[in-house]
Amino acid sequence: MKIGPYELFAFEHGRFKLDGGAMFGVVPKVLWQKTNPADEKNRIDMALRSLLIIGNGKVILVDTGIGSKLNEKLMTIYGVDYSQYSTGKSLEKMGLKPEDVTDVILTHLHFDHAGGATVADKSGAVQAAFPNATYYIQKGQYAWGKKPSERDRASFFPENYVPLQQAGQLVQLEESQELFPGIEVRKLFGHTPSMQIVRVTDGSKTLLYCADLIPTASHIPLPWIMAYDLNPLLTLEEKKQILPTAVKENWILMFEHDPFRAATKVIHDGKDYRMGEEVSL
Repeated sequence: MKIGPYELFAFEHGRFKLDGGAMFGVVPKVLWQKTNPADEKNRIDMALRSLLIIGNGKVILVDTGIGSKLNEKLMTIYGVDYSQYSTGKSLEKMGLKPEDVTDVILTHLHFDHAGGATVADKSGAVQAAFPNATYYIQKGQYAWGKKPSERDRASFFPENYVPLQQAGQLVQLEESQELFPGIEVRKLFGHTPSMQIVRVTDGSKTLLYCADLIPTASHIPLPWIMAYDLNPLLTLEEKKQILPTAVKENWILMFEHDPFRAATKVIHDGKDYRMGEEVSL
């Protein structure tokens, strides 16, 4: 897909599983299992999907998947699967090497979004997975990742991001802003403090990379909010702010965790918002 000077691609890092009840919060299982069937452990399939943006002399990756540093126990708990997709396979498919990536936008620092930002060498030393890239995170999210609450600290692994700061490769942003021409980041607070979503637009066509505001197409309706969100009522308000504009201006929504589709339009059916036509990337 082309928007302005940029070519946009769905970049797959792999698959994993999370508890379906946690993913859908107050929505009853009898409803969410229709679109996202659970396994015998009540886990649903989840994608690890980045947005890859190429153009204007840039190779930009938005989020980095889980990566390769999790221990065997956690790999099993989360059902991490690299048999079909992996970072290496997707780079090869695009004709790219890690050294070609110029910029990495991290929406937030949960392990399934930032785990692939760093790699460990044979000695165990951790360094940037994309050695020539500048990484971007919101300052408030980095501070939270350094000192998360008891409720969410299991989602943060400092080895995914502290080495980037120590190496001078991490830029901490203060606000929502245009990061590159036609590429904007917007700061949100419902899921985790200062998460940033990414909007690419040329004035006529717009794609919104939803991160964990709307992790799958099933989460488009207003009440479908994750139990993982620290401030679900803020998530609700953020969706109310964004979705009307997405409908009015015919935006494409891209989903980081939907295992069945990468992107769709969004419609309002008179009662609530829901998935519109599927869009190929």
